[in-house]
Amino acid sequence: ELKEKLKQYVDEVNARKPGFIKVVRHNKQEGLIRSRVSGWRASTAPVVALFDAHVEFNVGWAEPVLTRIKENRRRVISPSFDNIKYDNFEIEEYPLSAQGFDWELWCRYLNPPKSWWKLGNTTAPIRSPALIGCFIVDREYFQEIGLLDEGMEVYGGENVELGIRVWQCGGSVEVLPCSRIAHIERAHKPYTEDLTTHVRRNALRVAEVWMDEFKSHVYMAWNIPQEDSGIDIGDISERKALRKKLQCKTFRWYLVSVYPEMRMYSDTVAYGVVRILFYYLDCS
Repeated sequence: ELKEKLKQYVDEVNARKPGFIKVVRHNKQEGLIRSRVSGWRASTAPVVALFDAHVEFNVGWAEPVLTRIKENRRRVISPSFDNIKYDNFEIEEYPLSAQGFDWELWCRYLNPPKSWWKLGNTTAPIRSPALIGCFIVDREYFQEIGLLDEGMEVYGGENVELGIRVWQCGGSVEVLPCSRIAHIERAHKPYTEDLTTHVRRNALRVAEVWMDEFKSHVYMAWNIPQEDSGIDIGDISERKALRKKLQCKTFRWYLVSVYPEMRMYSDTVAYGVVRILFYYLDCS
């Protein structure tokens, strides 16, 4: 369906609305992050939405998003997610949530902050420390803030990195309850057989560029040494230069001001794995 049927569909739509759909094809596998950026490069509209293929959009999902971005172009917006069950396609309503991450930089849903509950308004925007992955952004602001980190490989970490970067560099991230989409939570992610290797590598890139002294928490979560880890995270000089250019705040500021729910481990003396060895004696 991604070849002849897709081409036929695109040709039919573009016959009625010339140039309405653009198809971008790569000559090699680029991975999720660079693929999304290539889609951004093909876009021309003032606002760009970057979504997974396995989502469905509810009626009226776009209007609340466009209103918030028009009010402030430095907002990066996520809709609220419902779940489409992968085995029978039934829709399961999810509770309203903010979006965060753990120290391995796996994204996770969070309870909305207390300040949101105090408003007593379930339609109010929810301040969010990070992004699950699908988001809408002013096209030019997305470039100004540094797009996604194209030095990342295959999958994982790019959404967390973007949320951290936006907050530290003067923007904001929020989830809109009135903008709803449904997302298929698949049984497994089909990008590669060894997904964890890529997620770990990408997480270390984020840690080295944005997390200052708290980068140790990421190494600790993955249980790898901070020195001579043996993991090649690629060249991060351009990302560090971007942070300096944008005059971004510290990661400590981010933890205190944006993500106070995140637990810190500042007094850790050592970390690692404890292995218990059992010896059996044959006394016969």
